[in-house]
Amino acid sequence: MSSNPAAKFKNPRAKYNFQGRTCSITGVGSYVPARILTNTELEKTVDTSDEWITSRTGIKERRLAASDEFTSDLAAQAARKAMQMAGVTAEQIDLIIIATITPDMPFPSTACLVQQKIGARRAAAFDVEAACSGFIYGLEIAQQFIMSRTYDTVLVVGAEKLSSIVDWEDRNTCVLFGDGAGAAILQNRPNAHGLLTAVMGADGDKSGLLFMPGGGSRCPATAQSGTSRMHYLRMEGKETFKNAVQVMQTAAEEAMRRCEIDITKIKCVVPHQANRRIIDAVGERLGARPDQLFINVDQYGNTSAASVAIALDEAISSGRVQRGDLILLVVFGAGLTWGAAVIEW
Repeated sequence: MSSNPAAKFKNPRAKYNFQGRTCSITGVGSYVPARILTNTELEKTVDTSDEWITSRTGIKERRLAASDEFTSDLAAQAARKAMQMAGVTAEQIDLIIIATITPDMPFPSTACLVQQKIGARRAAAFDVEAACSGFIYGLEIAQQFIMSRTYDTVLVVGAEKLSSIVDWEDRNTCVLFGDGAGAAILQNRPNAHGLLTAVMGADGDKSGLLFMPGGGSRCPATAQSGTSRMHYLRMEGKETFKNAVQVMQTAAEEAMRRCEIDITKIKCVVPHQANRRIIDAVGERLGARPDQLFINVDQYGNTSAASVAIALDEAISSGRVQRGDLILLVVFGAGLTWGAAVIEW
């Protein structure tokens, strides 16, 4: 149980005479490119309308990175802001984890490029690929290093330049996605619970719902793969919607069950910002009040691994969450992957 007799929740990690350190998020930051692409602009290039996009997705605009602005650049910008909030220097960072499906290149990892950009020369670095669930996967991986005392300071960033893999001739997908990055610094904060639990899952049987066929060993880049539009993402929208609502609900309920709380104890629910209808459906199934949900999908669209990270930063910076409040993060992504985390801020 919690070391605080007045605590209203359980720390699931305290089982089995646990002797490891707790792990808290001590700083957050986000960055989105300056270029705004509105629904009205999209009307001029594809067969769609602002009304159609808004009514089906809740998205009004999204951000697009410049031609010379890459995923590592977005990640580095967000990382610097998180470092500033946490009061951490580049030399103090022990490990960098970047969650992305749009790395600058297949290798080296985008994390190594970010390491160079922020000057964190002593940090180990690697990427995580769990699509939109990548940020929660990254938080849980980072926590293991903090809890075990392997590292003291870990930087986790969700960053995407999805505009580079969107088929701008496909009206069903091009309206959904945008670019951006969100970051968190993880450290032990004495007398705090921090990340209470994280639920992660995957179902490879549903890998065909959202994928990009080209660019890997199965379909290497060739002239034919380029003309066949194999290097753009593809999505089965209706099935993705149905599965997203189900797995987000299940993961969120399991995370709260582990902490022996219900939705009334959560100050702020930060869901994956993929589609307003998905967010509303998940919120309704969880019994969340509208004022508990943090929503910015209208401004940025779906930024994949960056989505929940950007939303978390904006929830904190807007004052929606105070020290000691409980936050519920919940996501789904291609794979099919999903994740939920309960965090004491």
